[in-house]
Amino acid sequence: MRASILQNPWRILLAINAAVIVGVFVHKIQLPPYVPYIHLLVDYHFGFIKRALIGAIVALFTARVPVWLVFALGGVTWLATLALFAKLFQNTFGFAAKTLPLFIFIAGSPFFLKNFMHTLGHFDIYGCALAIILLLMPAGSLLFVATAATFSIVLILIHHIHLLMYVPTIITIVVIRHYLAHGCNRVNFAFGIVALLIVSALFFAAQFLGTMPIPETDFVAYLKSRIADSSRTDLLQFSYIWYQPLAKEIADTWGRLPHNILGVPVFALLIWLHMPLWHYFANLIGALASEVHRRLVIAALVAVSFAYLVMFAMVFDYSRWISNWAVCMFLILHAVKMLPAARTVPPIPADDRATNIFGLIITLIPRVGIVRPF
Repeated sequence: MRASILQNPWRILLAINAAVIVGVFVHKIQLPPYVPYIHLLVDYHFGFIKRALIGAIVALFTARVPVWLVFALGGVTWLATLALFAKLFQNTFGFAAKTLPLFIFIAGSPFFLKNFMHTLGHFDIYGCALAIILLLMPAGSLLFVATAATFSIVLILIHHIHLLMYVPTIITIVVIRHYLAHGCNRVNFAFGIVALLIVSALFFAAQFLGTMPIPETDFVAYLKSRIADSSRTDLLQFSYIWYQPLAKEIADTWGRLPHNILGVPVFALLIWLHMPLWHYFANLIGALASEVHRRLVIAALVAVSFAYLVMFAMVFDYSRWISNWAVCMFLILHAVKMLPAARTVPPIPADDRATNIFGLIITLIPRVGIVRPF
């Protein structure tokens, strides 16, 4: 048994990743959940407003929200996402010794599950989970397109920034799995355009019409009425985000840019450490049987990346954005693997020294962070 482990050190890296995730969780539950908690308090009590869907759902079950619900709800969502991804990886690549390096580079990436554990309670993970469901669903009918549109609507109601964060990836998944794999005709093309227009209209409604219609003091008073522990009013200090206009968010982002831009070399290094994975992804694209498919996939990767570039200019949570960009790349990789290929692409080598070193380093990195690296 010992010889088997030594011959395949990737099993050790898998165990280390599990231990790191437990450590990140223990650390996370000791931190005050400022933004995640207030999102559970805000609902549609004062009419349609942005960032209120999760709080509205919570309000259906309880009038007063305990702080522990942030970690309970976030933990369940994290476990569900883990289970969904495990199923997706099994369906796409299968679990075997030869695919274990690929699994480590994706599931063990500090961009992915470990960082979702660090951002436990934030809304990013919902986009990932719903995108994975789309990768698991049958994609041959318009029901698939309608489901994708519904998921996009839900995500925008959770937080309108999902229009840039995960909706472009969802569109990419729909294009690859439905339109490229099953063909495009007038009916499904028109259906897709209408769905895209509806999702876009909802975004603009949330961004420009979903402002809080009452003074902030009245809003805070309502939030206090929903707190289970009245002594935790410190968790309401971010109530201003429901009043902050887009121009102010952009101004804050650019004001912090000289300091936050110092993290870019770290992000670049983290991306470079995934080079064996990116090399495999590039080979998958190059192996596609259709030149049209290759060009459309590359165009989709550019479009998704551009959406994140726009988000970088608007909101300063850079570590979260770069992490979710990487997750979107991971998900699109799975979608590309489902397209017809002209040749078989060999998996990431398990016995290459440089690959093993890269795998060890990304395994030991516990997470990327929220605003600045680590």
